[in-house]
Amino acid sequence: MPFSWLPPPDGSRDRRVEDPTNLYIVHLMGRALLPLALWSRIPANAVSLLGLALGVAGAAAFFRWDDWRYASLGFGLGVLWLIADGLDGMIARASGTASAFGRFLDGSCDHAVFVAIYLSLAISIGAPTGWALAFAAGAAHAVQSTLYEGERTRFQRRLRGEPALVTLPSNNWLVRLYDGLAGSLDGLAADFDQCLATSPHPHGLAQEYGRLAVPSLRLMALLSNNARLIVIFLACLAGDPRYFWVLELTAFTLILAVGLVRLRVVERRLVLKGTS
Repeated sequence: MPFSWLPPPDGSRDRRVEDPTNLYIVHLMGRALLPLALWSRIPANAVSLLGLALGVAGAAAFFRWDDWRYASLGFGLGVLWLIADGLDGMIARASGTASAFGRFLDGSCDHAVFVAIYLSLAISIGAPTGWALAFAAGAAHAVQSTLYEGERTRFQRRLRGEPALVTLPSNNWLVRLYDGLAGSLDGLAADFDQCLATSPHPHGLAQEYGRLAVPSLRLMALLSNNARLIVIFLACLAGDPRYFWVLELTAFTLILAVGLVRLRVVERRLVLKGTS
């Protein structure tokens, strides 16, 4: 069996909605490194910070985006960051050290890497349009990524039979702010969570929801860090990183909107079916 020497996936992610580059490259490498990481007792948060350092180094290389060698170096360092970004969660789950702060740190490091990349490219381009696009695309990116992660988390917990996520508010105001944005659509999704909680057949309802929601989550996987890094690299090779920022503001925003609407339609359809 291919890759039978690797530790099995921890089941935290449904493979049907995973980015193929995660399945066959990034998470595969993370699983290969997991035994060594657990043996060395390296904390998950330390791996998050290592990933941040790799990502920032990649951002520095992207400053010379007009030279394919530096663009390739930036892309390669970015891939190493993505591997670390997946490995930290694996370590946290395997060692039982997952926490709200760790989740916040992981997400914050992701945003920080892209802030560094955007700044590096904007400084290199230098034109006012470059700075304007960088700031606008960065804001759009933060909202897109956080809402996508919120939807993916909601999808996973429902399939695990958890109709609603109940957590105590963190004492850290930054964590509360991050969780607030990620859960900003919880109210719109609450009717289905209530339906799932009171259903006489919650497992069957969760499986039907999963089947109907998979296409929307697959579409929204285009908002993943992996996809963004690839598009940035291709835009650099095409001769202008601003191509990526235009896509961020247009195509990626449209993908988010379509995905969110389709997921709410799925929920509404199942709620009406359950009450009819």
